Amino acid sequence: MQLSSITVAREQAAAEVSFLNQVYGWMTGALMLTGLVAWLTFQNFDVRQARGLFMGAMIAEVLLVLAISFLANRLPVILTALAFIVYSALTGFTLSVVFLNYRLGSVATTFYVTAGTFAAMSVYGLVTRRDLTGVGSLCFMGLIGLILASVVNLFLGNGLADLIISGIGILVFVGLTAYDTQKLKMLHESGAGTGGQAIVGALTLYLDFINLFLYLLRFVGKRR
Repeated sequence: MQLSSITVAREQAAAEVSFLNQVYGWMTGALMLTGLVAWLTFQNFDVRQARGLFMGAMIAEVLLVLAISFLANRLPVILTALAFIVYSALTGFTLSVVFLNYRLGSVATTFYVTAGTFAAMSVYGLVTRRDLTGVGSLCFMGLIGLILASVVNLFLGNGLADLIISGIGILVFVGLTAYDTQKLKMLHESGAGTGGQAIVGALTLYLDFINLFLYLLRFVGKRR
């Protein structure tokens, strides 16, 4: 009986590792595609001369995120995967402006800092026994506040307010990284961790990483 329990525990652990490998594999691949498209766009295309295309890409990003988040359980996995790939490429296109506004060395340094911070918080989310639901709720409320404050500051153009917003944004997405990682672990333990959900999880962590990177860049990045 004891041997059977050990076998079951090992199988569950192996299944969890397999699910998380899918999540982080998809997320890593998406980040690589985003970075490649952003760099190629910067090198070969002047986004400033195509604002309409730029805005269209941003609208398409929103629609794809909604489709992946709410229709993943109804769509074939291959369609969910394709939507995520297209979304990652579009994000790369829109993020190409980063290279226009910030020094290349600063972008690279911020990326490494983001990767280290993300990895640390993701590991924390996996190993901690603390329930991070409260942290997630607080960060979600902070995210709503960030969106509203960012919209207001678009009209005010206050540099100090932008710095404060960026600082809060860093804290929000640091917390969300840990919370979302723990939520993915719990999702698998509940038996809902399917292939489509692995892609949804990858999208969630991908968004945490991208937003953490952008807020860090705004906070410490050196502009051209």
